[in-house]
Amino acid sequence: MSEEQLEAPQQVIGEEPDTSRGTVRPITVVGNPVLHHPCATVTEFGPELHALIDDMFVSMYAAEGVGLAANQIGVAQRVFVYDCPDDDNVRHIGVVVNPVLDDLEPSQRNLDDGNEGCLSVPGAYAELPRPDFAVVRGQDRDGKDVAVEGTGFFARCLQHETDHLNGYLYIDRLSKRDRKDALRQMEEKSPRYEVVPNE
Repeated sequence: MSEEQLEAPQQVIGEEPDTSRGTVRPITVVGNPVLHHPCATVTEFGPELHALIDDMFVSMYAAEGVGLAANQIGVAQRVFVYDCPDDDNVRHIGVVVNPVLDDLEPSQRNLDDGNEGCLSVPGAYAELPRPDFAVVRGQDRDGKDVAVEGTGFFARCLQHETDHLNGYLYIDRLSKRDRKDALRQMEEKSPRYEVVPNE
């Protein structure tokens, strides 16, 4: 998910990653097959996964994003990282492995019509209604169970990144006309970060 810069956060939930580790990888863009299929469940929690998470954080920061799914750097595994503010200006940092979104009760489904962007659709934004509250359950980098709750912009991020791992981009949730408009916006702009060209 791409950054919509807000004021400096007043509070931080989570731990800042060590950005001295990890390698910046190019971002896959819409049309790359890895983005359009569900990702594999992670079963090994060890050095290989930790190295992937390090790469994901530094790649997200290099692209000025607030969330990044593993398939956005070409790895079809169910992992996403985030460093994202909510609407109360609280900064949330973390990783979720094998995320599953809770189904919300109808009373919890208050839709927010905010703008959404994506590092895999560089330069494009569209209005997309999503619930303004989300709960994602999964594991941390060591395989321990976690539940992450978000409101506002952070709730949007949690839904957006989980969608990625299920093989969906935010533009897949748009009307045909809005999707076409988002792809046109992407074509008209050059990405500010390295991307993997589609063959």
